[in-house]
Amino acid sequence: MPQRKRILAPVGGRRPARSQEDWFPFNSLPVDCQLHVLSFLGEVDKCSAALVCSSWSRLVRSGKLWRVADFSRRGALHTGQEGLLVSNREFERWKAWVHNYAHHLMSRGASLLTLRASFDLGDQCNKWGEFLSNLLESVHCRDLSHLDLNWTFTLLEPLDLRLHAGSSSHQESVTKLDQASVSLLSRFRCLRVLELKYFWVFKGVNPGTLQALAEALPSLRSLTLHILVPLRNLGISYTLESPSLEFLDVSQSRGLVFSRLRLPSLRELRAKKAVRGITLDRRTRLRIQSRWPCLYQVLKEGAPKLQALNNERLLPSWKEQSYGELTSILQQSCYCLQHLDSWLW
Repeated sequence: MPQRKRILAPVGGRRPARSQEDWFPFNSLPVDCQLHVLSFLGEVDKCSAALVCSSWSRLVRSGKLWRVADFSRRGALHTGQEGLLVSNREFERWKAWVHNYAHHLMSRGASLLTLRASFDLGDQCNKWGEFLSNLLESVHCRDLSHLDLNWTFTLLEPLDLRLHAGSSSHQESVTKLDQASVSLLSRFRCLRVLELKYFWVFKGVNPGTLQALAEALPSLRSLTLHILVPLRNLGISYTLESPSLEFLDVSQSRGLVFSRLRLPSLRELRAKKAVRGITLDRRTRLRIQSRWPCLYQVLKEGAPKLQALNNERLLPSWKEQSYGELTSILQQSCYCLQHLDSWLW
C-alpha cells in the first residue's frame, strides 16, 4: 500500500489556523466563572494577570477578587522572623507598604471576607486607629466573617526609649481604647470568628464591655479572648450572653472570672486558671474568692449544650452529676473556694 505524501507548509508562509480544540475560550465564559478561575491566584499573580490584556485588567479590578486583607505580613521584609528589632528606616519602609497596600484594596473596592492586622490603636503618633477606620469605610465589609486583630502591638515598630512626660495622657487614651474598639467591631454584624489577643492589658476591664461586644456581633460563632485583669481589680467577675456563640477560648486570660453565662449554643469552652504568685492573708483571700460562683454551676445554668471543656469530651450526664475527670478539669480552670485555691499565694 503506497504511503501518503506528507504535505509540507511552504517556508515563510502563514501558519495554519488553530483548530477549536487547541485553545480555551476563556473570554467566552460567564464573568462569574472567569472571576472564580482568577480567584485561585495569589495577590502578586493577580496583578501580573492584569497586564495580559484590557479584559483581564477589568476583571482583576473587581472587588470580588480581593477578599483577604492581610496587614500582619511584613511585605518583602523579614519574612517568617518573629520579634525582630528593626531600624526606624525599615519601619518607615514597612509603614509605606501598609499604606500602599490599603490604597490598592480601596481602589479596587475590595469585598473582604478576612481581615488580619496588628496595630497599636493607642499610638497617637502613627494614628493606626484612624487608618483602620478609613480603610473599613472605603472597602466593603458586609461579608466579613473572619477578623484576627492585635490591637496593642504594631509589627516592626522599633523600641522607643525616650522618656514620656505625658504618661497620664497615654493612660487616658488606653482607657478609652476598649470603648472605641467595641464601637469599631460593631460594624461587622456578620462576623463569625473573632480573636482578640492581648486586647486589654494592665488596665481595668469594664464588666459591661464584654457584653456590649457580644451584643454588637449577633452572628458570632467563635470568640478567643486574651485578657489580663490587673491586681487592683481582683474580685470583679463578668457576664457573657450570646445566642450564637459555639466556641469560647479564654485560656490565655489571667484573672478573668465569669459570674454568669448565657450561651445556649456553646459547645466548647477553654479556660485555664493562671497562678498569679500573690501573697495574701487568708482572710483577704477568702473574701475575694467567696464572691465567685463555681464554674460548674455557671456552666450548668448557662451552657446546656456544652460538649467539651479544655479539650476533654464531657459525658452526656455531666449536668446531672460531676465525676472524677470533670473535677480534675475544674481544678485547673475554676477560681472558686472548692477547686484548689492555691493560685492566690
